[in-house]
Amino acid sequence: MGVLDPFRFVLISIAGWMNQQQQQAIEYLREENNVLREQLGGRRLRFTDEQRRPLAVKAKGLGHRALAAVATIVTPETLLAWHRKLIARKYDGSARRGPGRPRVEREIESLVIQMATDNRDWGYTRIIGALSNLGHKLARGTVANILKRHGIEPAPERSRKTTWKEFLTQHWDMIVAADFFTVEVWTASGLQRFVVLFFIELSTRRVEIVGIHREPDSAWVVQCARQLTDPDDGCLRGKRFLLHDRDARFTAAFADTLSAAGVETVRLPARSPNLNAYAERFVRTIRESCLDQLILVGERSLRTAVHEFVQHYHHERNHQGMRNQLLFPIERTGASDGPMACRARLGGLLKYYDRPAA
Repeated sequence: MGVLDPFRFVLISIAGWMNQQQQQAIEYLREENNVLREQLGGRRLRFTDEQRRPLAVKAKGLGHRALAAVATIVTPETLLAWHRKLIARKYDGSARRGPGRPRVEREIESLVIQMATDNRDWGYTRIIGALSNLGHKLARGTVANILKRHGIEPAPERSRKTTWKEFLTQHWDMIVAADFFTVEVWTASGLQRFVVLFFIELSTRRVEIVGIHREPDSAWVVQCARQLTDPDDGCLRGKRFLLHDRDARFTAAFADTLSAAGVETVRLPARSPNLNAYAERFVRTIRESCLDQLILVGERSLRTAVHEFVQHYHHERNHQGMRNQLLFPIERTGASDGPMACRARLGGLLKYYDRPAA
């Protein structure tokens, strides 16, 4: 074995001394980091992107094994994950990426929904054509996505389902609703309950009090049906449908009498007052505005109160559901421009205002 070259010996000695110094510096920094972490009480350190970047660059140069020996603030896996994110960010072109297909304007989307709901048998092609007439160009898939997003079924499924609102709208002028309501009246034998049967035209809100009876039976109701279908002055002339609830007094004989006159009875589902909303609303109105405000003594007082209210309801009371107008205003010729006059019914319970005729 030859003699060691003095120069190489010096280099090896210096390198060993430098490696020892570096190892001691690393051990010192690791111990210092442990002390700092103990002072933080085990709380997790939060790094900014500016702090992560240099740590990630240095970590990649060391490798996983060397990092496991020196990293104390974060794990080697975290440092290497930071480095991968830096590379991904470098090649991320989202900032230079232009916008995709623009969203359909809200107004056009509303038109698509309106056309599909107003016309249950219109498919995608029919809707596209109607939009084209208005100057809007939409693809078939766009229309399909809009309807799907709003929970609207395609035309075949929509056309098979007729809503109650659509049925009423399509037959509005041919529908009359019927209902009963009860009133407590003082008589010679004490407090008695009277039943009032009325009919209301849905298109005009005209109300017809058909009868008032203390103990109505099937025969009485059938006789009322005959009066309603009288060819000269029956209120069901020209009507096709009669809506009513499942009251037992609407018997099969009642339905047969109306059917013979060309009026079909539509029996509503149980516990569904909203399907006969106009009749229910009239009952509430006559109770709150009239009957609940009076102590009725005898059948005659009940008939008078009901008659006066119906006259007021038809000719003197504005109806919000009819554009806040009178249903059947009385023509007064020669009305002056003088002061208004207050008219009253039932001792001032029902009031209205007009100009007296000259």
